[in-house]
This record gives sequence, C-alpha cells and structure tokens, in this order.
Amino acid sequence: MKKLSQLIAPLTPKELIGNTDIEITMLTPDSRRVEAGALFVAVRGVTVDGHSFIPVVSTTGVAAIVCEQLPQFLDPTITYIKVENSAVALGMLASQWYDNPSRKLKLVGVTGTNGKTTTATLIYEMARLAGYKAGLLSTVRNYVDGTPYPTEQTTPDPLTINSLLHQMVEAGCSYAAMEVSSHAADQHRIAGLTFAGAVFSNITRDHLDYHKTFDNYLKAKKSFFDNLPSEAWALTNIDDKSGMVMLQNTAAQRYTYSLRSEADFTGRIVEDRIDGTLLSLNGKEVETMFTGRFNAYNLTAVYGASVLLGWPVEQVLVNMSRLVPVAGRFQTARSPRGYVAVVDYAHTPDAVVNVLNAIHEVKGRDAKVITVVGAGGNRDKGKRPIMAAEAARLSDRVILTSDNPRFEDPSAILSDMEAGLDASARARTLTIVDRREAIRTAAALASSGDVILIAGKGHEDYQEIEGVKHHFDDREVVLDIFKNETPA
Repeated sequence: MKKLSQLIAPLTPKELIGNTDIEITMLTPDSRRVEAGALFVAVRGVTVDGHSFIPVVSTTGVAAIVCEQLPQFLDPTITYIKVENSAVALGMLASQWYDNPSRKLKLVGVTGTNGKTTTATLIYEMARLAGYKAGLLSTVRNYVDGTPYPTEQTTPDPLTINSLLHQMVEAGCSYAAMEVSSHAADQHRIAGLTFAGAVFSNITRDHLDYHKTFDNYLKAKKSFFDNLPSEAWALTNIDDKSGMVMLQNTAAQRYTYSLRSEADFTGRIVEDRIDGTLLSLNGKEVETMFTGRFNAYNLTAVYGASVLLGWPVEQVLVNMSRLVPVAGRFQTARSPRGYVAVVDYAHTPDAVVNVLNAIHEVKGRDAKVITVVGAGGNRDKGKRPIMAAEAARLSDRVILTSDNPRFEDPSAILSDMEAGLDASARARTLTIVDRREAIRTAAALASSGDVILIAGKGHEDYQEIEGVKHHFDDREVVLDIFKNETPA
C-alpha cells in the first residue's frame, strides 16, 4: 500500500479533485482488475479507451482515477487526477509504486529494427561474466539474475517492467538490459524509467501496420533518445543513415560505433567463418563465436556499451570471446550428410538480407543456399513481396512457407510473397504451406557443403494459427531430420 500523495508526486496534474491523503491498495489500467482502494489509470489504447470504463470502475470502491478527461459525474468518494497523457502517467506511477527500481540499477535500453535481442542479451551476459548480478528484458526471455521468466512482448507494460526491475533490485542486481520496441516508445511504456545508457542498432522497414509511415516509425525510435537524461550515454551506429538522427535532440552524452569509418568504437572483421568471427575492436583482436557482418555490428555495440558502463577494456575483450549466440539467432547445426542448417529469427527484408549475406561470406564456392521463409499474418503486408524477392535474389532455391499466420489464410500470405517474384525467381521457388514439410523438403534438396537458412521464427517454439499457439520449434524439426539421415 502507498499514499496517493506519494504516488502522484512525479506528476503535474492539470486538475486534482479530492483527497490525496489516502492509502492505495493497487495500481492498474485494467478495469477488470479494479478492487476497493485501487488507483485506476484510464489509458487511451490502440483499440480500447480506458475512459469508457470509468462509470463501471466508479462502482467498485476505487479510491482514485487518473484520466485525461474528467467524467461528467464526479463521485465525491473518489479522487480524480486529470493529466495531459495517461499512458505517460502510468509509467511514472508504476515506477513510484515499485520504489523507482530503475534508479537503483544501471539500466541500458537497446532499440532498432534488427539486433535488439542479441545486443541486449549480450550486454546482460557481459555483466554476469564480469561478476555482477544482472537482469534482462527481451523478446526471447526475461531474466532476474539467472532466473528465467516468460515473455509475451518485446517490451512489457509499465507495471510488468517495474515489477521485474524491482525483483532485480531485490535479488542484488547492479545492471539490467532491455529491448525497447517502437511500440513501447510510442505507447510510453518506458515512461518513468531512468536509463544509464541507450544503444541504436539500425532502422529498416517494419511494423508499418502499426506506425503507418516510416517517418512515424523513425520518430518512435528517436523519442527514446530524446527523453534520455544528461547523465546517460547514447551509443549509435553511424553506418546506418538514421544513426545520427537518433542523437539530434538527446541530452545524453553521445558516442558512435562503426564497421566502415572512424568512430568512438570501431569494429573490423579480420576473418569470418560459419562458426565464428575474428574481430578487431578499436585495434585489438578478439575471437568470437558469432558469424556475419550483422553480428559484427552487434558485437561492436556490446563492446562500446561495456566500456561505457565502466568495465576494464582487457576484461571486456576476454569476456567477449566467451559469449555464445542467442537462441534462434544464427544458430547452426551440421547434418550427418554434410550440409549446414541455420535457424534465424530474421523476419524483415533487411534481416533476411543480412543473414543471407553472412552465409555467402562464409560458405564454400560451389555450395548452394536454400532458404525457407514465410511472413507473419496480421502484420505489415507490404514487406511480404520484398522478403520473397530478397530471399530469391540471394538463394539458389527458396521455399515459401507459413510463419505465424495468426488469423489470416496462410495461402493468402504466401500469394502476397509470390507477387514479389519475377519469372526467374519463380522457377527456383517452391510454395509449401506446411512448415515442417517445407523444412524437410529443403533438407532433401541439400547436398554436402550446402547451407539451409530457416528464417522467421528463430527462438519461437510455437506456431500461431487462428489465435491458438501450437508447439513448433524449427530447431527441433531440424534435429529430428538429422536423426534419420545416413552419414555421407
């Protein structure tokens, strides 16, 4: 329980009606969870406006309501706090409710279209390798020190974020890393958090089903940096054309990283193989277990963030050599018949290009590349033909298949992808709706030395069809196929 006056201290109400010297038993934006003594925050969501539930909530014994628009009837037993933006207020209230845990940690946020999960996870791992307790909020899994917690969203709601950060503080964590999605920035889910640092990876077309325009998507990413405090640092990829845009209006200390030009943190690929990369970081070489230029960018960002967090450079380099790939991110497995299967989360055109380019950089000269790829349902339809075209451009054979069709007809999604193929690409492309069969077909087409890329789902262990999640794991399917193969 907390005093209402204490909870709303960070807010600047436009209007305050009622008593603030009262005890609050719970904080929630969910009208279904409101109970006597609660503080209800009416948030205008994407599909539902919390203000429409105020009349119902008022009958529950709710103690106070935060809103952007006061209801016509004011109950004298309820305290009303009118604010400019309820979503922002919810973030600030959530931080107060959990005693501002982000101020007690060195919290690093990572944003960008691709590389968020790998970069955030590796910063978390670097903290642990340096001997510190740390936490992670990511697409794959949340961690409080070494204890895993399931994840539903790339960036959770403010109450979940602060609850997990509070658990990290209670567990003795000193550091935390989190992915910051464009949705989360736009919906103010990170409002009220204090970041020690922020990393920008890159930006390419994604989530236009939500943001509508690329400019809106860019602005959502940039808003994260715009709101950083002057005590924080901001690390951006200057090889991305929008890299310096992120720093235009930030008050944070500005730093850069690059693989192509001079920067505060400069990476160079010395040697690239299917199972690792020899990387030069600010002139010092380190052997890593990661493959591809895109991972070289991720590792350079991790190196920069680690140094900016104050860890000794020599220790950072040693620990980077101990890092292992994140689940579902360029995970490789060699078949008994001699071909290699790569499972990767690549689900945007740019990510598919990055992974296929990485494969071309390390495969044998005569090796074929066979790509299995799909596109999610009820998401940005515009990227579907682009993904198919890029996959065909960089592969010898392509198999289009289901990803997570959600509430769409899988065949309709694949038709959208096929629209991006010219006659030459179509001749090298198969369309197989059943994902398991598509992977089996790719394996049957492969010869010793070839590389199969299975893109789109990576770490996911389910396939979502008509709102139901069915167990499906690309990695499991691959290993099952290997069990039945006769060695070459």
